[in-house]
Amino acid sequence: MARKNSQLAQPESSTYTSLNIVKLNDKFSLLELVKLLSENSGNIIINLKHLQEDYQRKGLKRINGYRDEKGNLIEPLLKSNFLNGSEYVRIVSFKLNRNTATINLLINRPIKLVNFEQQTSIDEVAGLLFTNLESFNSFTIVSDGEVNVKSLPVKISSKKVFDLLKSKAVLEKDGKPAENYDFRDEYTIRLDNLPIVPLTENYGSIDGVFEELAEIKILSSILSAHLKKESDIYTQEQLEELKKHYLSKSLYINFPTTTDYSDLQSALANGTVDSRVSYKVDIGSKDILNFGKLYSANKFLNRMYEVYNKDTGEKLEKPTFDISLDEDVVFGHKTVSSRTKITKVDDLMKRIFDNFLGIEDNGTIAAILSKVGADSLMRLLQGKWKGENVSREDFVAALKAANEKLEDYAEKVYRQKISPLVFYIGSTGQLPDEMDSVAQTADAIAAKYGDLQFSKDEQAGVFFEVGDTIISVYAKNEYYTVKTSA
Repeated sequence: MARKNSQLAQPESSTYTSLNIVKLNDKFSLLELVKLLSENSGNIIINLKHLQEDYQRKGLKRINGYRDEKGNLIEPLLKSNFLNGSEYVRIVSFKLNRNTATINLLINRPIKLVNFEQQTSIDEVAGLLFTNLESFNSFTIVSDGEVNVKSLPVKISSKKVFDLLKSKAVLEKDGKPAENYDFRDEYTIRLDNLPIVPLTENYGSIDGVFEELAEIKILSSILSAHLKKESDIYTQEQLEELKKHYLSKSLYINFPTTTDYSDLQSALANGTVDSRVSYKVDIGSKDILNFGKLYSANKFLNRMYEVYNKDTGEKLEKPTFDISLDEDVVFGHKTVSSRTKITKVDDLMKRIFDNFLGIEDNGTIAAILSKVGADSLMRLLQGKWKGENVSREDFVAALKAANEKLEDYAEKVYRQKISPLVFYIGSTGQLPDEMDSVAQTADAIAAKYGDLQFSKDEQAGVFFEVGDTIISVYAKNEYYTVKTSA
């Protein structure tokens, strides 16, 4: 049967250039391989040196430190040293980008913190003894639907995993299909001869997915704003001490970073930096174009609400949600200026905020928390709405637990319903057969749905109506550091 929409056709008056179309086949796909490697990562180690030799960076190289007003590099007071010089590293995870057909491989290596002026190792901070600090590095395996790393050189510690990879015809030894297992041998997992997406993938309906994820993202933003400076393990003084040593509350190294050039135009002129076109794929509704239109929790709080100290009646200027953990405050609607345009984003966020703040019990928060299995937070919120005394520690713990469940649920929805679609569009330049839709310009779609708002990049994109969902595809210019010879 002929394909209904063989490519993302260029609509009239659009500057969109369709993506390169690649031939699909029935081979084991790269997306399926990544899933298999993730599930068996404990039995696979990667030759880091060989990976680095085969690698072209797809973003800007960043170095530790920051630049002063004259562009001079100011390095951190501390640095990290690798604890061993092993050739091999373990896979931490594969991350699928939510808007582009891009896959990043995350690896880690053990490190120690060092004061490079005093040449002393830092083994204890804030009462914590560090024996397992790690540095994380990311490698772009697939970039905008194109394979960026041709192969992964690996050793395999399990014959069962070896047999599994062998059965998928992705494993080579000395340029030939691998036949015999030896834990001492290094094998090659070929990536460049695989289709990105499986031919047999079923791209079902995505009706209602945007609204479901939007509600989860808004509530998660509210909870994250409460928890920004919080820890249910460490005191505030400990957190400040960790920060001085460039450590997060999760004990990850968090050095300030900057680009390795001081002037972008000079870097472009001398060829150390170049640019490429990246195609973004977004989903939205006929009211809200994509998730990027949502405000952060604290920004929306300041946009639509007033916050007062309950005891003194004093109005708090530029309040943030974390203030409510230590002060007894009340929330109310702000008198909005006639110049403020109320949008569908405001309507959606206000419904969720009003419920969370106890202004209106519309049932939204209970429905979201019940869906992800975070009912304990709902019970505490109901207590706060009734004026009951809820302990700070219990509330922070419930906020953290609920936020983790919200994020896990959102990740599951992306992985099952959104990411496969993004990769199909981004790697083939086509909509799936199940989605019979005609490309439209921003002007055409805006004329039909007047509440939609477009950025400059989005105005040059193409748009597809699929049920109650709007799929957007638009180009963005991205800079990357050019690989130079050693």
